[in-house]
Amino acid sequence: MHKILCFFVALTFAAIVLAQIPKAPDRKEGDGPYTQLIIRGVILINGTGAPAYGPVDIVIEKNKIMQIVSLGAPGNKIDPKRRPTLKEGGKELNCEGMYAMPGLIDMHGHIGGTEQGTPAEYVYKLWMAHGITTIRDPSSGNGLDWVLDQKKKSAANQITAPRIFAYTAFGMGSAAPITNADQARAWVQQNAKNGADGIKFFNASPEVMDAAIRENKKLGLRSCCHHAQTDVARWNVLNSARAGMTSMEHWYGLPEALFNDKTVQQFPLDYNYNNEQNRFEEAGKLWKQAAAPYTEHWNKVMNELLSLDFTIDPTFNIYDANRDLQRARRAEWHETYTLPSLWKFYEPSRQSHGSYWVNWGTEQEVEWKNNYRLWMTFINEYKNRGGRVTTGSDNGYIYQTYGFGYIRELELLREAGFHPLEVIRSATLYGAQALGADKEIGSVEVGKLADIAIVNANPLKNLQVLYGTGAIELTADNKVVRTGGVQFTIKDGIVYDAKKLLADVKAIVDAEKKKTGWQLKQPGF
Repeated sequence: MHKILCFFVALTFAAIVLAQIPKAPDRKEGDGPYTQLIIRGVILINGTGAPAYGPVDIVIEKNKIMQIVSLGAPGNKIDPKRRPTLKEGGKELNCEGMYAMPGLIDMHGHIGGTEQGTPAEYVYKLWMAHGITTIRDPSSGNGLDWVLDQKKKSAANQITAPRIFAYTAFGMGSAAPITNADQARAWVQQNAKNGADGIKFFNASPEVMDAAIRENKKLGLRSCCHHAQTDVARWNVLNSARAGMTSMEHWYGLPEALFNDKTVQQFPLDYNYNNEQNRFEEAGKLWKQAAAPYTEHWNKVMNELLSLDFTIDPTFNIYDANRDLQRARRAEWHETYTLPSLWKFYEPSRQSHGSYWVNWGTEQEVEWKNNYRLWMTFINEYKNRGGRVTTGSDNGYIYQTYGFGYIRELELLREAGFHPLEVIRSATLYGAQALGADKEIGSVEVGKLADIAIVNANPLKNLQVLYGTGAIELTADNKVVRTGGVQFTIKDGIVYDAKKLLADVKAIVDAEKKKTGWQLKQPGF
């Protein structure tokens, strides 16, 4: 569905009926919100870039953070007089020794499609089990009405799901191709009336792109873009940012803006964009065609994007398999948490989007490793100069399963050179800023909504403790144990047992395995 949708949007084809995945059932999980909830004795990473501090008691009333009380130095006995008083009917959550941080924000959170066979409950619970309390659905692939229904129910906490920001794919629902500025502005105006939070662009003619982006900005909505190769030669990231685009995904359109000795990517003469082996193999050679890091043109492009307050959402994880296919294919969570239908979607195929493993090996992986090195250099320096970099997953494609792929994104930002505190800030406050929601979410501060992830290990020392499967440690008595995994995900003051959510996902997967008799097998065996 994703591939079909990409082509549909890029060419602004007439309206099509999208097959929709099952919506989430009514909420049965989570306790609260409470008239008062006190999280006791936790170490706080507040998401602003400040270092961790604690222990603290965090006081929540219904869905708002009311107090954050520092209890002194770690290791010392806490004076009970310093602690906020539990009111009648209040609830205490003992989190001594645990770490709290803001609920994570996935800026590229597709809710899934029929080709992947992923019901919304499966996707939502994987996100929530990994501390993800907000997602931006870029392109509303199940249809805007479907997504707005889920957004409304999530906001009312009628379903177990993150907060949802619905960005409609540009042109979706149009009765005819959008070919001029007037049509573009009319579609954008109607999209706003329909209740969308923004627009996801792929590509269109410069006239259409310029008119649509400017009209969207005029209406006060936000936007993102995957600058598809079919039109990037005439409209790249700089064009979008100048017109008022607020963010980009992946890197498409950025290396093209950095060309200084060519105007078109060096495509092989037998290249065919519809051949995904061609598409992704050549994409791994793109960054080396751009201006070298820190050269005049490289700096010029970066500085202009910075001046325009442009947000970059790199989604490193979704191409991680391109540089080490075996690692991504053998990720330890696949056996337990990847649905049979999703695994089938991942397998080598000439049909499924992102399943182009028909001829992939050492040469392709080396190119992609070099590609990442240059890509990461730009992203890290963009951050260093004050640019806003956010975190998105674009799961489930290319062996990246919902939730797990998002945590991998955090690891890849760390690999790019981000300090762990910068990683957390990108995953929380910067995401909220990019959504225009930072007055309510994105950091653990008094007055904000109570969206908090609590983990029983220090994520700053090892981001892998955020995976649902945790991280491996050796105890003093020489036993191998698993540590970490999000313990509690709090959204709107409602406390969810993250381990229980993962158990629910396992049950969904187990039921499907039993029904189909399916066993996970590596391709070709």
